[in-house]
Amino acid sequence: MLRQTAMHWLARGAVVLTALVAAQPVLAQEDFYAGKTIELVIGFAPGGGNDLLSRVVSNHLGDHIPGKPTIVPINLPGAGGLAAANQLYNTSPQDGTVIGIVSQAVPLQSKMIDNVEFEMSGFNFIGRVQPSTSVTMVWNTSDIKDIQQAMKEEVILSATNVGSSISLYPRAMNQFLGTKFKLIMGYEGSAAGMLAMERGEAEGHSTTFEALMAANPTWFKEGTVRILVQHALKRDPVLPDVPTSVELASEENRPVMELIMSSNDIGKYYFTTPGIPNDRLEILRRAFDAMVKDPAFLKDAAAIGATVNPMSGEDLQEMIARFDKIDPALLAKAKAVYGE
Repeated sequence: MLRQTAMHWLARGAVVLTALVAAQPVLAQEDFYAGKTIELVIGFAPGGGNDLLSRVVSNHLGDHIPGKPTIVPINLPGAGGLAAANQLYNTSPQDGTVIGIVSQAVPLQSKMIDNVEFEMSGFNFIGRVQPSTSVTMVWNTSDIKDIQQAMKEEVILSATNVGSSISLYPRAMNQFLGTKFKLIMGYEGSAAGMLAMERGEAEGHSTTFEALMAANPTWFKEGTVRILVQHALKRDPVLPDVPTSVELASEENRPVMELIMSSNDIGKYYFTTPGIPNDRLEILRRAFDAMVKDPAFLKDAAAIGATVNPMSGEDLQEMIARFDKIDPALLAKAKAVYGE
């Protein structure tokens, strides 16, 4: 009897000890994040769709992280997000206190730049809020009525810099579709680019459809802007009558257009630095998964016109890894457009 009692208490002690050991990583992360501040580096200028969404994320993600850290958004525009990516890869702490968002075009662009200072697949991806559809539009006073006319007549577009999809997509269309877009470079972000279009400094602008709807939701609904073409592998259900730049390409040029426009499937995504401990990455990924189901987050995202169609960090990591396996000949064709 005494022996059975001793065995019973030993077994119970082992169970308790196992539970305590298993709980240690979670408790350690709660201790780590409690009272901490996480920087959310936004590789865009203030006022655009990515900036607005990131401020919604910064208001909600911390609620789902053990220890409930404060998340502070910091804008770091430059080179289409390359400046922010360089900082996160090379100088930011690798402990889970810095996360970021850059353009969906950066994973491909990083393969087309010789002196890039980071490896995109070396980042740790937390999750995607939504895929993206980019559009090229003109103001309603423009003589350009459709994309076919833009293949015959010059169209002046406001743009940011060489490293952004805002300029890459029109240049790709010039190269592979025969359009005649002329870019006025140097605007700081889509908000400034759309303001330039409104002021008459340019006829049109290229940006994400989400950025348009977030900043100026009535423009599309009331016909203030005319969308000539959308940039995605398939037509967005909201834009069923607007052709994609992929479908307009010839059979010969379609593969390179598909490669360039595949970036939109990556969409609006968040990642953290290399070197973060695995258990801490797990905490951030599961917090993100919980956030995109949170009614409070969904309400605030809807208020800025964001449509939540999430992807897990694990699936996003696999998608980014595919950019390491692009056919070199196809990549060289895309790179020629980037280097214009």
